[in-house]
Amino acid sequence: MTADPVRWLWAAIAVGLWLAVIALARWSQARVRRVALNRAIALGASGDAPALLVAFASQTGLAEELAWMTARSLSDAGVPARVAPLGDLEAAELKTAGRVLFVASTTGEGDAPDAMSRFLRQTMKSPADLTGLSYGLLALGDRTYADFCGFGRALDRWLLRSGAAPLFDRVEVDDGDTGSVRHWQHQLAVLTGSTVQPDWTPPAFDRWRLVQRTHLNPGSPGGEAWLLAFEPLDPDPRWVAGDIAEIGLPAIAGQPAPGSREYSVASLPVDGRAELIVRRMTRSDGSPGLASGWLTRDLPVGAEAAMRIRTNRGFHGPAPETPLILIGAGTGLAGLRAHWKARANQPHGGVWLMFGERTRAHDSFLDLELQSALKSGLLTRLDRVFSRDAGDGHYVQALISEHAAELSDWVGRGAMILVCGSLEGMSKGVHGALESALGVETLLSLTEHGRYRRDVY
Repeated sequence: MTADPVRWLWAAIAVGLWLAVIALARWSQARVRRVALNRAIALGASGDAPALLVAFASQTGLAEELAWMTARSLSDAGVPARVAPLGDLEAAELKTAGRVLFVASTTGEGDAPDAMSRFLRQTMKSPADLTGLSYGLLALGDRTYADFCGFGRALDRWLLRSGAAPLFDRVEVDDGDTGSVRHWQHQLAVLTGSTVQPDWTPPAFDRWRLVQRTHLNPGSPGGEAWLLAFEPLDPDPRWVAGDIAEIGLPAIAGQPAPGSREYSVASLPVDGRAELIVRRMTRSDGSPGLASGWLTRDLPVGAEAAMRIRTNRGFHGPAPETPLILIGAGTGLAGLRAHWKARANQPHGGVWLMFGERTRAHDSFLDLELQSALKSGLLTRLDRVFSRDAGDGHYVQALISEHAAELSDWVGRGAMILVCGSLEGMSKGVHGALESALGVETLLSLTEHGRYRRDVY
């Protein structure tokens, strides 16, 4: 019997309408949750007193953390404050607020955080009417990149062109520099009329013990990669897939302590330990990098280390029923691993891992674990490439091009895409391949709706 093409057409239309209704419902629910969140996180508000808005643009969670510290300082000084993600706001909401303090991160070479995609495209594309708005701006950046505080400066220019008036000069912070943060605190003290502005204390480091160190790629033509496992000595540390570990490093070889280093957490609290994947970096003289050398060689197994885990909402995953596409290379596997582990022992919408490294013989990180996850159904699909192997020679973005039709199908079923790994090369190549496979507008839409997220470094 030949199928009736008209019946097939009506069936396809019905399915399309059904998917559209679901997508609209999900968007509406997310918007309601965001509005409720913004109303719920006011600090120190009482009666009809207007709350000063603290808006953050964050990639790894640091800007959000500083926004909350800012709001608490205002509240302690008697000024009610509320905290909101800048990417969820409209220009009219900024104007209505009257006074806004912005905490804005720059990612990569002068880029805005991913969650700012919609705001950039729809709000910052041209000047708005922000007359009557007064603002302060704390811009976070890293001078090792060419366009230092690029997004923060672009936001400042847009605010000025839109008629907003600065409360004080823009404060720029280089890689968490405490002197610049204290200058921001001073400006808050002037703003509130507070005579005492206590120093901010970041969350205390917890005590952890290194209990295992495993070499993942012996014989590799690339740098050594190690899986490190730390057990908590302080009670009940909590985190979720996508969060970031900050390691407090000691003074090494008579040199000052190099500061906190950040690593994606590759495990979950249920595992009873925090696991990291660290590549030992080598300097031009052949000596190891201070942080990676200490972690992968000099810190004895059984010794204590100072570590705290920071919330990184920008890389949190979806509900288990949502299909999940994980893309990464090298040590970026760490930031993806916790996401598939989080779906253990429950029905889920599927997990597809695309991963790239140098050689299959030496760089098949966690191969036995991956094969087991694939066999058990924890991973639905696994595709890998090895750039140094004869007959392969591809990077992970080649998998996106090769499987573009299947990728588009997963996205059509509501999949979220998470990308983790190096900023240079990998993430840019993956982004370009996704644009080609899905279309520029589709990828922008995924970004704006939180379905395309990156943890790149």
